[in-house]
Amino acid sequence: MAQLVVRNIEESVKTRLRRRAARRGRSMEEEVRDILRDAVKEEETSAGGMGTAISSRFRKLGLKFKIPELRGHKIRPVAFD
Repeated sequence: MAQLVVRNIEESVKTRLRRRAARRGRSMEEEVRDILRDAVKEEETSAGGMGTAISSRFRKLGLKFKIPELRGHKIRPVAFD
């Protein structure tokens, strides 16, 4: 396993980390490992769906009004009469 040394942590951060670890019945070292695992896990998840990606791509084209979200609406097929 790899090792990581973090220097110059504020005393208040160390104190809060120690308290957090104690509340969870862990060592400070195990608490830091858990925090780092969670941080990396969040990074791997998508910040949004396809709508967010499309929106960010066309954001600077000058749309003057907001388009409402359509969450929870059923998708209906188009009827060609």
